Amino acid sequence: MNNSWNKFIYKIGSPIYDKFFNSGIFLNARKQIFQYIPFNNQQKILFVGVGTGADLELINHNDLNITAIDYSPDMLEKASKKFEHSTITFLEMDAQKMEFENESFDIIVASLILSVVPDATKCFQEMTRVLKPEGKIIVFDKFVSKNKKLSLPKMLLRPIISLLGTDIGRSFEEISPENIVVEEDTPIMLNRMYRKIIIGKIN
Repeated sequence: MNNSWNKFIYKIGSPIYDKFFNSGIFLNARKQIFQYIPFNNQQKILFVGVGTGADLELINHNDLNITAIDYSPDMLEKASKKFEHSTITFLEMDAQKMEFENESFDIIVASLILSVVPDATKCFQEMTRVLKPEGKIIVFDKFVSKNKKLSLPKMLLRPIISLLGTDIGRSFEEISPENIVVEEDTPIMLNRMYRKIIIGKIN
């Protein structure tokens, strides 16, 4: 995977993205992610890889200070049209090289992004860099189960699925920076493949 290929893939996929990721088991899973997150209007909130804005539809965004970034202009256009009368700031930006100052955000939402970016370690480091000392990162994504190897069928499918712009073989533990602490790690769906992980920062 690389940025140019991903931009092409998500240009093609943007018209049908919501039909797949904003319905069924994905919608139910994402509702679980945000149900108990205490967003408030004193926080600066960053959505990394906001896509079409599907996650934003699940929260009361009207009174919140939200910045949402995505590398795909086509996905970002769909998101901004959905929320054109909101105060959300939409920016086209590479999650692996964010244009924000250190310690800028109280909460960072990373939904289905660490399995998509070409360099997940660099993306994770960037999120940690722009997170405030007492801030939290909320991750929802697919990872290889902890201390387990990728199964043979998934190993064979991995390069094919990567052509669709996502990686089914990444290990959360391998891509995590050292200066974080995992506060919650909850399996969400598909036999623990998808997890909700809440992360704090070690200063």
